This record gives sequence, structure tokens and C-alpha cells, in this order.
Amino acid sequence: MKGLKKQRRIQIILVTAVALLISTGLIGYALQDGINFFRSPTQVAEAPPAPTETFRIGGLVEEGSIQIGDDDRITFVVTDGNESIEVSYLGVLPDLFSEGEGMVGTGKYIDGVFQASEILAKHDETYMPVEVIDALKEQGVYQEPSGS
Repeated sequence: MKGLKKQRRIQIILVTAVALLISTGLIGYALQDGINFFRSPTQVAEAPPAPTETFRIGGLVEEGSIQIGDDDRITFVVTDGNESIEVSYLGVLPDLFSEGEGMVGTGKYIDGVFQASEILAKHDETYMPVEVIDALKEQGVYQEPSGS
């Protein structure tokens, strides 16, 4: 009788361990496409990611860099004060998107151009995404907003 109980406990522990491993693997697999790492333009220029990798890039939109093509494709340059990366986007830009302001884009870096699938801009005149502030502080170009 004791041997049967011990065998049953071992079976339950093994089944639980296998179930835990399978569920962890499934969760990891499901999240693999949903995790987008943030990179500054300097990080992208120093170590360009693979063309298949989706990530987020952020910085300031360079003055005079916004251009709208014949196919309504919008191109502009995003900078962190040290490096600049060209961005290409087909879609409607947020209302608060403008030159000299902070932005974060999601997409892929293909042939030296960041192909954005989504563009986010600041929420109000004083807001800037934390990742962009951190990247600008690293480069020594971030200035605290005045009048707050």
C-alpha cells in the first residue's frame, strides 16, 4: 500500500512538472512576436538588427526632414543627437507629430531604412516617451521642458 502511494505521488509530480514545462513553452512562443525591444538611432547604427526583427525606435524628428511622396509614403529622419536614421511610413500620422518633437515607431530596419508600421507621437506639449528621454540623456542632448 505504501509503495502504491509513493508511486502515485511521483506520477503526480511528473505530470505537474511536464504540464508546467509545456505551459511555459507555449507562453514563450505566444509572446515571441509581441515583444518589441526599444533602440535609439545610435544603437541601430552601431549594430543594425536583422531585417526580420520587429523593434521600436525613438528620438526627435529632424527639422526639415519630413517629405511626402507621390504614393502618400511619408519619410523623415529620427535622431538622438548622435546618429540619424531614415524612417519610411505609409499611413496617417498622429495629429501631434511634427518636426523637432519626440516620436516612437514600431517596424523593421530594411536596407538602411526603418520601415515603420506604427508611429506614436507625444501626447501633449510636455510629454515625451520615457525611452526617448533616456536615449537623449545618454547622448547628452536632452533638455528639461521649461515652464512646467
